[in-house]
Amino acid sequence: MSVRTLPLLFLNLGGEMLYILDQRLRAQNIPGDKARKVLNDIISTMFNRKFMEELFKPQELYSKKALRTVYDRLAHASIMRLNQASMDKLYDLMTMAFKYQVLLCPRPKDVLLVTFNHLDAIKGFIQDSPNILHQVDETFQQLTEIYGGLSAGEFQLIRQTLLIFFQDLHIRVSIFLKDKVQNSNGRFVLPVSGPLPWGTKVPGLIRTFNNKGEEVKKAEFKHGGSYVAAPKEGSFELYGDRVLKLGTNMYSVNRPVETHMSGASENLAAQTQESIAPNPLAKEELNLLARLIGGMEIKKPSGPEPGFRLNLFTTDEEEEQAALTRPEELFYEAINIQATQDQQTNEELARIMGEFEILDQPRRSASKGDDLLAMMDEL
Repeated sequence: MSVRTLPLLFLNLGGEMLYILDQRLRAQNIPGDKARKVLNDIISTMFNRKFMEELFKPQELYSKKALRTVYDRLAHASIMRLNQASMDKLYDLMTMAFKYQVLLCPRPKDVLLVTFNHLDAIKGFIQDSPNILHQVDETFQQLTEIYGGLSAGEFQLIRQTLLIFFQDLHIRVSIFLKDKVQNSNGRFVLPVSGPLPWGTKVPGLIRTFNNKGEEVKKAEFKHGGSYVAAPKEGSFELYGDRVLKLGTNMYSVNRPVETHMSGASENLAAQTQESIAPNPLAKEELNLLARLIGGMEIKKPSGPEPGFRLNLFTTDEEEEQAALTRPEELFYEAINIQATQDQQTNEELARIMGEFEILDQPRRSASKGDDLLAMMDEL
């Protein structure tokens, strides 16, 4: 497992979330000023400097449940509100889109180009907000400094870590089904032809070398595919042609998007419960929630401007039906902490909770996140 995977996972899923919210805000004819405020508030919270500092610390990936909690808070960082069914659908679309992008990356290193595509599009949402643009550019610089010097093997480990995270998610998405890149069981169809990774030659030639490194023999074979050499490598600079289109906004053309749990996913739900529901006694899990959520500056609605509800479904009836038919295993319920299993575990939990004790300190602001107990209530 790579300890450098979390920032890439978070930023790419966050980019997909913004694509979806932008599409739904336009589809529901939300006034332009309100829509811009929602996106600006979410992006500002997402790229908050303190939040990014915590995110970029070397650490292992955490459970789907912990990350879902962070995105739940992030989606509600402005005047917009989503109910449970719409939030479920939003997270499903985010995860399946990025899973598909990771699977299709020509090279493991190209996951960084996918991330840059998301950041480029995010900057397009906030062209009129120079302060937020600066936040995004700072994150870009961090990505370049940390990931620019990684080896191909380290990127391969990052890609494998991402695929392990996504391996049990097989949710059908209408766009993917219509484009025939996803089967009815929720599994993706990977092409065996097309553009090759940068620096790779078209298959069809076998070269044999002797022990001195001299080429002694050539043989050709029929590869049976239709391959095209990459014209150039995508740019890893702040501005440039990424070449790779993975990670760009597939909702720019307005078309409805539906999600459905596949039969395979329903059967696997019980088996994957452990990965969905985190161990509440794990120090890393508590640290992730307390530090990341604590770093978010959630802006609560203030003044006369009222909040509004965004529906990820075509109609309210569809949203209500989705809430009723959601598999029981995937509902996010409160976790009761049992800290009396053994003395060592009890002492460790007490120590961790003591680190986040804030009862004797004045709250700086109600918008600085919740205390640990409130965060655990949200789990």
